[in-house]
Amino acid sequence: MVKKSLTICLLLFLSIRLIVPGSVAAVEENLKRATFLPQWVPQAQFAGYYVAYEKGFYKRNGIDLTILTGGPDCPPFGCLKNGEADFVTMWLAAGIEKRAEGCKLVNIAQIVQRSALMLVTKASSGIKTPQDMNGKKVGLWEEIFQIQPRAFFKKYDLNVEVVPQSYSVNLFLRDGVDVASAMWYNEYHTILNSGLDSDELTPFFFYKHGLNFPEDGIYALEETFTRDPQLCRAFVKASAEGWRYAFEHREEALDIVMRYMEKAHVPATRVHQKWMLDKIADLIMPTDVDVPMGKLSREDYNRTAKVLKKDGFIDDIPAFDTFHKR
Repeated sequence: MVKKSLTICLLLFLSIRLIVPGSVAAVEENLKRATFLPQWVPQAQFAGYYVAYEKGFYKRNGIDLTILTGGPDCPPFGCLKNGEADFVTMWLAAGIEKRAEGCKLVNIAQIVQRSALMLVTKASSGIKTPQDMNGKKVGLWEEIFQIQPRAFFKKYDLNVEVVPQSYSVNLFLRDGVDVASAMWYNEYHTILNSGLDSDELTPFFFYKHGLNFPEDGIYALEETFTRDPQLCRAFVKASAEGWRYAFEHREEALDIVMRYMEKAHVPATRVHQKWMLDKIADLIMPTDVDVPMGKLSREDYNRTAKVLKKDGFIDDIPAFDTFHKR
């Protein structure tokens, strides 16, 4: 009887060994293939997507995803338009501008609800109010990064000397400019790490001056959304799950981010990535904003689009309902 039981168990084990690989393969074949491109190199700014991939959230939602490595040589809009990526992240202002130019892309999720772009000065400069910037040297990045600062200058009737700013803050640290552009989750922390304390700096957050232009959103071609809205919604759902998991398990999320950065040969410190992840959490889920993750506020859209039109970046404002799809 014992031998018979052992024989039955062995046969069952062997049958499972034979069946499982085929079952897994069948499941894999049913997954929809898609590619995703974050708008910059791997860092905690995109932690939710890396976490969703590593935890299997995309596969659980029916997607066999490939995450591409972003950077200066991989512009998200170009890769989307050329079919190299099915989904990309872009700033809202960039998305509106491209749509207004005739590109049929759609925002399928607005992940970041609050702008992290800011201007920062040293307290020693004496600049305490926007009016104090009049006549001062202000470092600005190019293109999309200039929309809010220039709207800020117009709002306060400022005449400043614009100085091209690289992605380094060295010019600001060496007093080459009075005011520098910075992202709250990135360059601002770099400035702090240079030896300056927060009380030695005066930050000007654009969202506090009525210029909140939400940044990272998920975009796809309208054709992709029309052809397979289920795929688009599944991608958004899995990404949101990744972000929530990342915020609830931050050390594990940082482990994942650091692996991606190492693989892409991006120099980084865990301390800086932790700062970035913490600040990204505040931007994606601000406590004083009642907008669910992924939803684009019509108010934020109209505010951003009106400034783009007023400052000559676009001729006409795309209809909200054609731009944001859920």
